[in-house]
Amino acid sequence: MNVHEELTITDFIVVGAYILILVGIGFWVSIRQKNSGDGNLFLAGNSLNWTSIGFTMWGTNVGPSMLIASASIGYTTGVVAGNFAWYAFIFIFLLAVVFAPRYMGARVQTLPEFMGKRFGDTTRGILAWYTIVTILISWLSLTLFAGGILIQQMLGIPMWLSIIVLIIIAAFFTIAGGLKAIAYTNVFQMVLLIVVSLALTITGVFEVGGLDGLLAKTPDHYWNLLLPTDDASYPWHAILLGYPVMGVWFWCTDQSMVQSVLGAKNNKQGQLGSNFTAWLKILDVPLFILPGILCFILYPDLQNPDEAYMTMVTSMFPQGMIGLVMAVLIAALVSTIDSALNALSTVFTMDVYVKKYKPDATGKQVVKIGRVVTVIGAVIAIFITLAINSIKGLNLFDIFQSILGFIAPPMSVVFLFGVLWKRSTTKATNFILLFGTFLSLGVGVFYLWIFPAADYPFWPHFLMLSFYIFVLLSILIVVISLLDKSQHQFKSTLDYGTLPKLSPTAKVLWVSLFVVMIGLYLLFNGH
Repeated sequence: MNVHEELTITDFIVVGAYILILVGIGFWVSIRQKNSGDGNLFLAGNSLNWTSIGFTMWGTNVGPSMLIASASIGYTTGVVAGNFAWYAFIFIFLLAVVFAPRYMGARVQTLPEFMGKRFGDTTRGILAWYTIVTILISWLSLTLFAGGILIQQMLGIPMWLSIIVLIIIAAFFTIAGGLKAIAYTNVFQMVLLIVVSLALTITGVFEVGGLDGLLAKTPDHYWNLLLPTDDASYPWHAILLGYPVMGVWFWCTDQSMVQSVLGAKNNKQGQLGSNFTAWLKILDVPLFILPGILCFILYPDLQNPDEAYMTMVTSMFPQGMIGLVMAVLIAALVSTIDSALNALSTVFTMDVYVKKYKPDATGKQVVKIGRVVTVIGAVIAIFITLAINSIKGLNLFDIFQSILGFIAPPMSVVFLFGVLWKRSTTKATNFILLFGTFLSLGVGVFYLWIFPAADYPFWPHFLMLSFYIFVLLSILIVVISLLDKSQHQFKSTLDYGTLPKLSPTAKVLWVSLFVVMIGLYLLFNGH
């Protein structure tokens, strides 16, 4: 079925109305801010409690891109992609007990600042460039790609035009002040997306004849989290060895994830918030992957699995409601695109331009450079997105995970050894950040474009590639550190103070979670 053929004029009216309401709220927020002189509307300070931390981390993780991608992989392979949600609890635990206490003890606001205290300003500078590349690829381009797919499905237009439409909508929001409204209504939109997914799941389960019908009509292997080693999609050893590389990078060293924990009222709230995030991750499978499995039962002949989510929306919901879902998805995508552009602009202006080239820059100059970087970033992201669109043989979820898998190894190595091994040196760390990034992204380019895995079967699974690169870089950081006999070694200025232990409540909750997760892995195997 063609999704755009199912849409009616009512749906497009609802989309338009929703966007206009958001812009209206944006003007209202702007006026209120001017009148109250309160420019600190969205800065949390150190005031977040455990519920805010949990919902913020989870919400940042399961944006609209993941809704569309998770339904797509659920359609083609079943619950195996649930590993990317359920295996994460180990790395969120690592954040709670190893990384977050050290970040908070060091009293830093950003992770480049933390590494600057550990290895010096050169490392901080390299990390700023690494962050810029990461934002451009993993945050901006992948969101544009998912958004482009959504606009493509809604309007039936080519990908390049979909991306331009999305950029125009994002620019319109920025100019009209609607982005303040999106930031203001982000929680409401996230709740709405979750309610929509829950409604899709419940309606879909009834449609296939209840839980009995669901189990009877789904292929048995769709319910296995661990698949055989010869499985083409996600063999168990690739997930066991490859996901941790991504898990450490994403949950323990990514600023957008760690930010919430750094904003905690105190360490106990940070520990409980991390734990709450890990419990919330259990919901990813029923809310985001199960709609894809239900779509497979109801519409087994879909030509493109990436249409699974919108196919369920257009077939399960009435006119108008479909428009509302589209509007919320677009607004959430625009919010992510703008956050990425904003982060890109901030990192470049503050960590590169002001710190290295023009320390005495005026406020006007900083704003001007910020705007120029935003435009250049958007243009570069369009080209990267079109390159991602040319990848053969992978669906949306696979593309997301493979690209993240090639970004992760250098950062995981540098932070693991920087935090856990006192002997690691500045020279070794900088070498891994420079050479490691070049190697990792280079292998990714060969795997995805030059000798695509779809045409050249000699490649191992992309998660195994990520693991091999991680092992190589780990060996290199140890060898270079041990051989580094520089006279002027940088002395770490980090002072963690007294590292806190897990509170009794947090211990009970973590043990309970470990028991539940083992139970889920036993339940979803052997079918």
